[in-house]
Amino acid sequence: GGRTGTAIDLLSEMKGRGIEPDVITYNAAISACEKGSRTDTALDLLTEMKGRGIEPNVITYSAAISSCEKGGRTGTALDLLDEMKGRGLEPNVITYNAAISSCEKGGRADTALDLLAEMKERGLEPDVITY
Repeated sequence: GGRTGTAIDLLSEMKGRGIEPDVITYNAAISACEKGSRTDTALDLLTEMKGRGIEPNVITYSAAISSCEKGGRTGTALDLLDEMKGRGLEPNVITYNAAISSCEKGGRADTALDLLAEMKERGLEPDVITY
């Protein structure tokens, strides 16, 4: 959509003017990509921010995983969930919902059930979206 382009344009303009984007800027752009179904761009931004030494947070990963879910990229969504946990970040209900939904769309019901169990083990309460 148009707003996705605007978010990407603003990010490019910031960099062009020598303004260093931060995690919040990247989160907004990745979230816009997710809403605009631009999975590849969202993943490129995640790679770019890590390359600039900007640490992704739970919001970053949740938006990227949601983008993968919308783009039918179940394997990538699960890789991101693993990467996130490997960085010591705790997935939240939103993160798990996106990963579980991605598994369901990708025909990986067993993995979805495993994630649901893991979510509960971590003390997170599934919500309406989870089911």
